[in-house]
Amino acid sequence: MFIIELTYTADLAHIDANMRAHMQFINAHYASGHLVVSGRKIPRDGGILVAVGKDRAEIEAIAQQDPFVTKGLATARVIEFRVSQRADDVEARIKKG
Repeated sequence: MFIIELTYTADLAHIDANMRAHMQFINAHYASGHLVVSGRKIPRDGGILVAVGKDRAEIEAIAQQDPFVTKGLATARVIEFRVSQRADDVEARIKKG
């Protein structure tokens, strides 16, 4: 499993102007089965995506395709981890939070 951390390198006006393309990218990767959850960081200086894939190279390639990254508006850092535990009520906790 992987965490993709996006860190904005441009002002929010440029981010907002490119949000539609970013959301198309996000939705395509939910549909492909790669994304599990995603959202904005607080404060709003980037975003977090939790992803699954066959290996780090696949997720790195996906992260580099994000329009925010390709347009130089953000950097992407991929963190790999092994899931060893999870709450039985993960879905309920996500909805609650």
